[in-house]
Order: sequence, then C-alpha cells, then structure tokens
Amino acid sequence: MTAPASTALDPLNTAVLTIACPDRGGIVAAVSQFLHNHGANIIHSDQHSTDPQGGTFFMRMEFHLAGLDLAREPFERAFANVVATPFEMDWSVHYTTQPKRMAVLVSRYDHCFLDLMWRKRRGELNVEIPLIISNHEDLRRDAEMFGIPFHVVKVTKENKAEAEAEQVRLMHEANVDFAVLARYMQILSGDLLRDFGRPVINIHHSFLPAFVGANPYRAAFNRGVKLIGATSHYVTEELDAGPIIAQDVIPVTHRETPDTLMRLGRDVERQVLARAVKAHVEDRVLVHGNKTVVF
Repeated sequence: MTAPASTALDPLNTAVLTIACPDRGGIVAAVSQFLHNHGANIIHSDQHSTDPQGGTFFMRMEFHLAGLDLAREPFERAFANVVATPFEMDWSVHYTTQPKRMAVLVSRYDHCFLDLMWRKRRGELNVEIPLIISNHEDLRRDAEMFGIPFHVVKVTKENKAEAEAEQVRLMHEANVDFAVLARYMQILSGDLLRDFGRPVINIHHSFLPAFVGANPYRAAFNRGVKLIGATSHYVTEELDAGPIIAQDVIPVTHRETPDTLMRLGRDVERQVLARAVKAHVEDRVLVHGNKTVVF
C-alpha cells in the first residue's frame, strides 16, 4: 500500500518580512491583505509600537512561499509600490533558503567560538560560516575540525590599519552578511566598521555597564557582587555602547573565587552570544536608535 503524500508545508520554504515605519492605522491590515492576495500563508506575526500616537511601528511577519503567485523580485516590487511606499516603511524580506553568511573573529578564548560551531553543526543556527579570522594561531586546529577556512591576521599598534584593511578584504571576498566577535580581544576602529558596512555582534563579559575593562571578574569579586552576567550588542564606534540584543545574569555567593566566577561567567557568555546571533540570523532584531526591538 502506498503511503499518502505529505501535505505538510516545507519549513524552509518561508520568508521573513520586517518593517519599521511611522505608526498609523491600517498597517497590519494592508500587509496581511497584500500577502493574502498573492497566496502567501502567514505563520507568525509580531508587532510593537513605541507610541500609538506618533511613535514608530515595528513588525516581523513570517510566511510560507509555496502558494505565492509571483517570483521574488516582482513580489518585492509590488510590495514596495502597494504597501511600503504609502506607509513610509523601512522594510526587508529575507528567505530561509538563503542563509546569512557569518564571519567569526576570535582570539585565544575558545568557549564562545566552539559553542557557535557546535550550534551550527547541530542545525540550531541557519547560517553559513565561510571564514574565521584570528589574531593568533591557537584555534586553527579547532577551525579545521569544522572544515572552515582559518585566517590569521596579526594586529599590533604599528600595523592596525593595515591589519583591519586585510580583515575587511577577507570578509568582503567571502561575501559575508555580518560578523561576530567571539571574544575577539581587539577594539575595532571606526574605519573598519565603516569599510565593512555590515552588522558586527560582540559579547561583553559583564552585565553592561558595570565592570568594564580587562579583568571584570576580579573587579566583581572585589566588589562582592551577588550577580554576574553578560551582554551581547551591536558594535559601534563608541566602545561597548552599541544597541543591546541580549543579556543575562546568574546568582553567585560569597563562596566564589575569581576563577569560579570566570567559569560561571563564560557559561553565561556562551548562552547570551548564541541567543543574540540566533535572533539576528532569524531577523528578530530591529534597531531603533541605540535600542533594539527583539521579537
């Protein structure tokens, strides 16, 4: 006996529409009606307004493409003409069949780096990783274990501009959509950020803005804190002040030492960075000034 054909929709044949625009009546209706008219099946929808009276409206809508009556480019042109332009929308459509391409920058600490690699391998992150850039050789074997090209670009005070130009060249050559600093222990210059021109996500080893600097766990220990945490944010020219994507804390006691605080803190760092990267990859983060809306 032949089994009946499955009627389940392909979970990879979906798209995500993100929108930011001045808040006014009729936005949800216009978007939903447009998608319905062209055969798209909405499966998730989230929205937020900073203020219904003159604020900014944000939306993330995920829909199946199986019934779409237009190819992608005509569909996007039609949406721009019929919906986006009248409502003054800043919008984009991303397709799950086209995973984002992520560059990873790392120094010697391996916990965040390896966590991202394992999540990619297990299918938890729908992302491609075409290259890893480091200023040290330490993690080359780990990168090779995952089959990812590993580039060492040494950075010193004397060659920083040339080194950053090489990093940008490598990332542009690999056609990456964004970069992640997986405990990359160098401060990125404004020139690099402008030349790269794409989002960069960092993990900060404290619950910003507390205990910034080179040894936050020693500072936390000296202060006798009862919570430690981590913060993942987009990188801007102002150090550790970019829009925050994810944060978390865990309780600690007076029995901790700087070493145990560091081990606990690294667990939080891994989880917070992975949460931020996943949100970015799934188009759940909309930036509003120096803040974010995370659906």
